[in-house]
Amino acid sequence: MKLQATDLHPLMQEYLHELHVLRQLSPHTLKAYGMDLSDLQNFALEDSIDLLKVSNGHVRRWAGRLHSKGKSSRSIARALSAWRGWYDWLTEKDARRDARAGKVTSNLVANPVDDVKAPKRLKSLPKALSVEQALSLVNQAVKEAEEKKDLESIRDAAIIDLLYSSGLRLSELLGIDVMQSKDRQNESAGWLDWDAAEVTVLGKGGKRRSVPVGKPAMRSLNIWRQIRGASSFAEQSNALFLSATGKRLSPRTVQARLRTLAMRAGLPTHVHPHMMRHSFASHVLQSSQDLRAVQEMLGHASIASTQIYTSLDFQHLAQAYDKAHPRAKAGKG
Repeated sequence: MKLQATDLHPLMQEYLHELHVLRQLSPHTLKAYGMDLSDLQNFALEDSIDLLKVSNGHVRRWAGRLHSKGKSSRSIARALSAWRGWYDWLTEKDARRDARAGKVTSNLVANPVDDVKAPKRLKSLPKALSVEQALSLVNQAVKEAEEKKDLESIRDAAIIDLLYSSGLRLSELLGIDVMQSKDRQNESAGWLDWDAAEVTVLGKGGKRRSVPVGKPAMRSLNIWRQIRGASSFAEQSNALFLSATGKRLSPRTVQARLRTLAMRAGLPTHVHPHMMRHSFASHVLQSSQDLRAVQEMLGHASIASTQIYTSLDFQHLAQAYDKAHPRAKAGKG
């Protein structure tokens, strides 16, 4: 039977009292710590182990039991923190040699929770648009560019088309020049090869990579290049994407323009530039199943960074199965 907080070992109760009085922890936190210490005491009772003689091996085994009971990595980490805090308090108590009458000392040599780590937290999956949502967003941008025919709408269509076509980071996109400058003082961070339909960018760690650009994106980029070249401030900067004042476009402007465009496209989620990169990676992987190629196009140093998109791919397949398979929900109440 699980112990109640009032059944806790006297030293555990004393520890919680000090946390309340000296550290002024909230009632919610104290309750959580009490439950964690109760788990520790229960494990010791089940294994007939004296709480004051617990070893590192015992703690590892009990952490494993928490995991087998379905506890999350976050919950296990909190429990280990509570256990470690209590044993630290006990060792400090012994070090002070408090000899007041009626006080129990633990005679602990070391903290048994030291070097025991919780299971690694699962990385949260990056948010990606569905193929339909991504196409809806790009089509909205192209439609507005054709209808409005103003500099900003045409530029935005080229930006969004390129983000989705080549999976660039925002910093990489904004570093692109119209033409490659070989001047050492003003060397281009990135540039477009208009004939080869390829973009070269400077990624993380100062590593350059070249990524193909699809035909629709090249069409949007060529339209933007013509508008840009005819503008009064075309000669002010070699940057491909310029603001209305002729300066290299800022990240904040792109983020804001993309957010409002997504709202006009009727997308039910907040869209940001990196989501376009996630969408590119996920959709290419769904179609090609070529993890190495996606790794190269994204500029990931490690394949492990790219493998997270296999989870997105499986998530997409699972959702499709749930919607389409006649027995996907069989037996669900």
